[in-house]
Amino acid sequence: MPDFVTSYLGSTLTPGEAGNQFWALVYVFVIFAGVSLAVMSMNWLERKALAHFQIRLGPMRTGPHGLLQPIADAIKLLLKEDIIPAGADRFVFWVAPLIGLLAAFTVYTVIPFGPSQAVSDMNIGILFMLGVSSLGVLGVVVAGWASNSNYPLIGALRSSAQMVSYEVAMGLAVVSAILMTSLNETGTGTLSMIGIVRAQQEQGVWFIFKFFPLGLIAFIVFAIAMVAETNRAPFDMAEAESELTAGYHTEYSGLRWSLFMLAEYAAMISVSSIAVTLWLGGWMRPFSRLLRGSAWDLIFSLFPAVTFMGLAAVAFVGVVRMPRRSDFKVQKIGLAVFGWLLGFIALMLLIIAIAGRSNGAAIPSTVNQSIGYIYWFLLKVAVFMYLFIWYRATWPRYRFDQLMRVGWKVLLPISLTVLVATAIVGILLS
Repeated sequence: MPDFVTSYLGSTLTPGEAGNQFWALVYVFVIFAGVSLAVMSMNWLERKALAHFQIRLGPMRTGPHGLLQPIADAIKLLLKEDIIPAGADRFVFWVAPLIGLLAAFTVYTVIPFGPSQAVSDMNIGILFMLGVSSLGVLGVVVAGWASNSNYPLIGALRSSAQMVSYEVAMGLAVVSAILMTSLNETGTGTLSMIGIVRAQQEQGVWFIFKFFPLGLIAFIVFAIAMVAETNRAPFDMAEAESELTAGYHTEYSGLRWSLFMLAEYAAMISVSSIAVTLWLGGWMRPFSRLLRGSAWDLIFSLFPAVTFMGLAAVAFVGVVRMPRRSDFKVQKIGLAVFGWLLGFIALMLLIIAIAGRSNGAAIPSTVNQSIGYIYWFLLKVAVFMYLFIWYRATWPRYRFDQLMRVGWKVLLPISLTVLVATAIVGILLS
């Protein structure tokens, strides 16, 4: 194999740090494909979860339990007529969805799924993340203005005011987490995303529990602000259909409209990843300091396989519970095949976990560790994604004045207070 492929294998650095452009490109494609697949899965899960919240079934006809519904939606959007209003600025109207999409996906270049599982580890990773993620508001404003219609313009103005307002509290909460990284022997903090996780590892505590309750309050402020930043309920004023038709993307249809939805869900995953990195230990497994030793390492290494076994069991239970009728035969076969696929993945993960514990299995051990890092990171992110759905099913939408009041009169003072208190406590304990 070429040297630019093999030279990075076994490296403890990210492709960006190692200067390997080939593997950096591979990481970019893997992340793009993974996030796109996660968006499709999230689309199905949100429909099903909201349906169960409302005592409905949700999608059932497009594949077993509606598993093919995201594919059907994608085909529909690709075939749908793409309309550009006669008075719109055609070029700006075309480029607006791409701005939000690129901003959402670019953030992933500094998100660490493991100690070396990131595109690059920038020494200003947090600043890069805040700067790039804030560019998403430009896509919203440009889309509303380029449509040359009052409804999208009003939706864009409301959305931009909302996103800018909550970015202030979000940024102050992030600074609080950065201050916590400076409690080390040298007394210097870090802006590196990987460095922040390692700081939690060295200090032996996730930052959500640091200086309790200051870390928890900063985390809550960030969690609320990230919901508002992504225009999700109960802060979905920008897309409030009952008041603003469809918000800033009222005039969009077909593929361009789907790009806005892709950017929204990608942004949800990215801000959840940032919250996990800053406050929940990133790729670290739970109780990594308390439950140590080879036995505990083996138990926790089996979690990925057990998770997929559980999902396979749920699929097989669904097969058994399906009505024994001829028109359900195809759905039963499809769900059974999906269950066997999940079971096969579980078996492969189990083999890797066991082989990684054997003597002389250096490469399987490295692979096993990487799988563990990615698993715990994605599991924490998945909890946040479920909470997004739960919020949407539970809380009514804020009025615009209530929304702005929460951002400026509640979250901003709290985040400032937590920042000052964190600095004071950090100085006293240093």
